[in-house]
Amino acid sequence: MNILFTGGAGYVGSACLRYVMASGHQVVAYDNLVEGHPEAVNGAPLVVGDIRNTELLEQILREHNIDAVMHFAAATNVGESVSNPGYHYDNNIGGTLSLLNAMVAAGVKKLLFSSTCATYGLNPSSPMAEDAEQDPCSPYARTKLAVEWMIRDFAQTYNIGFTLLRYFNAAGASEDGEFGEYHHPETHLIPLVLDNILQADTQLKVFGSDYDTRDGTCIRDYVHIEDLASAHLLAMEAIGANSREVFNIGTGHGQSVMDIIDACEMVSGHRVNYKIVARRPGDAPELVANPHKLRTELGWKPKYTHINEIVRTAWTWHKLKPQGYGER
Repeated sequence: MNILFTGGAGYVGSACLRYVMASGHQVVAYDNLVEGHPEAVNGAPLVVGDIRNTELLEQILREHNIDAVMHFAAATNVGESVSNPGYHYDNNIGGTLSLLNAMVAAGVKKLLFSSTCATYGLNPSSPMAEDAEQDPCSPYARTKLAVEWMIRDFAQTYNIGFTLLRYFNAAGASEDGEFGEYHHPETHLIPLVLDNILQADTQLKVFGSDYDTRDGTCIRDYVHIEDLASAHLLAMEAIGANSREVFNIGTGHGQSVMDIIDACEMVSGHRVNYKIVARRPGDAPELVANPHKLRTELGWKPKYTHINEIVRTAWTWHKLKPQGYGER
């Protein structure tokens, strides 16, 4: 297939693009490079453009004879979504509306959407299956849920086959250390812990130690970025004309904040300088996927099954490229 990747130069989008490209499909990345990095697409065609530019999107869909779209483009900073909800609603919902209109105009009938477990909100269910109640508790998560419903409505009217993939926590880097996670500012736990190790004058903040979990810190389900990519390929190749699918992507095993600190210390051989501070509003005590549907229906089998293996790849990347892809 010829596949367009919106947000294809970002952390998750580029990992999926590289994996799908290696499997033999033709790929095109579309990214505004606000968070993405040209180096991450590994030589694939890259169109620099805004997701809200419907005319350009339609042009690219037609010029490259696109058969399917993998839609990753979104603003994802939860804190920023609280302080600036207008940007998130405009970019995430307005951008997806633009994409869907371009797909309809160009006759593209397959869509894979990068959604999030954040749509489940503070749902106490754990591990969490796809039919768990969705009650998002941040503007970011609400935009993702709104987009899910928008896709359903367009699919019904215009006969678009789609799959919604709700990620838990993407983590890790390529085995060779050439491609990994680099955000500015960084908000994700594993890169923050590893940055703390590499920068001796910093102190990591652990938000809350009084949750109802085994050690009092929040628990999350970390899935390696290449396992995430393999799930995308399986899901994309399974989309048919009448597809209306939803899959959670996670390992089914949770790691606490302290587990992550311990893993980073073990892999790196260095101590982490951290302090316990007050909880952050909106942090769920535990978010762990039930990946049964993904495993049984698509045959997904993750390669990285232990948190130390995931952290090891991230540590290789951070040591090799401590400044990430560098400042543009």
